[in-house]
Amino acid sequence: MTRFTKITASIGPNCESRDVLTKMIKAGVNVCRLNFSHDTGDVQGAKIDLIRDVARGLNKSVAVLIDIQGPKHRIGNFETENHYPLKIGQKFILDSDPTPGNETRVQLPDADVMKSLNIGDRVLLNDGKIELKVDAVFDDKIETTVVRGDEIWSRRGFNLPDTDINTEILTPKDKADLEYAITKKPDYVALSFVQRAEDIAFVRDFINARTSHPIKIIAKIERPNAVERFVDIATAADGIMIARGDLAVELPFEQVPAVSRQIIRECRKLNRPVIMATQMLSSMVHSEFPTRAEISDVANAAYLRADSTMTSEETTIGDNPVNVIETMNKILSFSDGDAIANPFDWSRIDNVPENDWSRSVSSMAYLNKAVAIVVFARDTEIATQISCRRPDIPIVAVCGDETVANQLALLRGVFPLCDEYLYAQRDAFNAARQFGIGIGKLVIVDDDKISLRTLD
Repeated sequence: MTRFTKITASIGPNCESRDVLTKMIKAGVNVCRLNFSHDTGDVQGAKIDLIRDVARGLNKSVAVLIDIQGPKHRIGNFETENHYPLKIGQKFILDSDPTPGNETRVQLPDADVMKSLNIGDRVLLNDGKIELKVDAVFDDKIETTVVRGDEIWSRRGFNLPDTDINTEILTPKDKADLEYAITKKPDYVALSFVQRAEDIAFVRDFINARTSHPIKIIAKIERPNAVERFVDIATAADGIMIARGDLAVELPFEQVPAVSRQIIRECRKLNRPVIMATQMLSSMVHSEFPTRAEISDVANAAYLRADSTMTSEETTIGDNPVNVIETMNKILSFSDGDAIANPFDWSRIDNVPENDWSRSVSSMAYLNKAVAIVVFARDTEIATQISCRRPDIPIVAVCGDETVANQLALLRGVFPLCDEYLYAQRDAFNAARQFGIGIGKLVIVDDDKISLRTLD
């Protein structure tokens, strides 16, 4: 019960066996992320079935998060497999011609991008190692100058930090993936390259037209225009992922820590869970131990009171995924304890109105030295709002529905208990005892009723 910050683990080739997955969930995984940029829908569907089966066997609530690829943009092919050096000051053309490129030009296949670029916009390639500045825009080509040079080769992805791309949030591949994924009833869908609140509304309509299952939407923040429109996007979505990889390419990298901190604070104000992602323990892909900087990075997420930290390649293709989760669990468990002992001034109730009821719950627990908050959760709303006040005691969420319990597994400090009998009986004492709480005051939340009782 000491770890409040949750762990989201990406599931891939090195951790998708029953044995390894079981060990990872035992070690502390709360959310399993499936990246639909890789593998076909049926393969990912089999993984979802396995995750559900393993979690039920361990009697644990584990959320399934599917990550949709989104409109990832790539240049076309070159004449050879060689790497072509682009030098500072040279001219380079991006055009609609599918003919293989050379040292002076290459195809830009996306018509939407061609129409969206403006003079002065930047085009970043190779994770920002190459920077092109747009000099002229024509119907069938874009003329640029190389501002920062490096080698380039076929099918490299590119980023457009200055450009609002007039493109649909779901590609044909995404729609096919989502159509299939919906049949497997995931708990969360993460959307890549969100630019505006309308993107969330479009996907929510797409999902609701196909299922009544309450799938929640996580908006990935990885573009400057998403940062600028963050409040609108977060309000439209059900949660946020800070995708620091692309974000550090499209924003000046030195701004990413401050932007991440601001996002976490705003998510708490808006009652939205937030996941901190990208390279948290990346050295552990092949190393048994994390770097000192990685340890501090994971700990800082706990100090900032993010809901969850996330692994990527560390678990999907890493040499020892179980060790990665055990390591993250150790860091977070100790850091959570330190954050509780030394809270920030804003950690409990920052920017929340005085009459906010969830603030009142948190304050009641604090002032009465309660040992836990017990919530009878018909859905995720009440537990989410209390969690976002960041009380320094566990929130035991008693659920009668497995989906509600799984979705609550993402939230900081929330410990879901799926038990139809305890939920029906409103048995807060036995719910607390199942989590090792044997004595002390409990704040009990049952819809709009809040009470204080003593467990002895």
